[in-house]
Amino acid sequence: MSIKNDKWIIKQAKGGMIEPFAGRQVRKGVISYGVSSYGYDMRISDEFKIFTNVNSSVVDPKQFSPKNYIDYKGDICIIPPNSFALARSVEYFRIPRKVLTVCLGKSTYARCGIIVNVTPFEPEWEGYVTIEVSNTTPLPAKIYANEGIAQVLFFEADEECLVSYADKKGKYQNQKGIVLPKL
Repeated sequence: MSIKNDKWIIKQAKGGMIEPFAGRQVRKGVISYGVSSYGYDMRISDEFKIFTNVNSSVVDPKQFSPKNYIDYKGDICIIPPNSFALARSVEYFRIPRKVLTVCLGKSTYARCGIIVNVTPFEPEWEGYVTIEVSNTTPLPAKIYANEGIAQVLFFEADEECLVSYADKKGKYQNQKGIVLPKL
């Protein structure tokens, strides 16, 4: 398995792997996004689900209630102290059958105590990415919509997998918005 460089990413993106696609890294006045040396810095959209505990609920991944979130749309999202928000990527991804991705938060946010969690994109997964953004600080934290949030690294296998995410009809396939936990 090898990590793919910017030339490979640009070629795949032109084939529809990433839409919309920024063919160079955009930096001026924003948290950077677009193609980088060995990855792609995806953006966060302006749609958020901010976690709230007004119902004094127990967080249960098998029975997670939508009532635990407040829907918000805007250019800046304020995440409360020691809380988190879910969002989605601006980009829609179509992962080739021989590719697996790993996604890591941007250092600009990490240096502020803001942690980004995204699970790997499996071979033949497609959709908008659901992104979890945690504010680990005791202060409110700003997240900037339509700017970089995380870097996607692409790993190409020597051969195709036996069973892809599409083959097993994965429960998070073809996500169109922010998707809550499913069982």
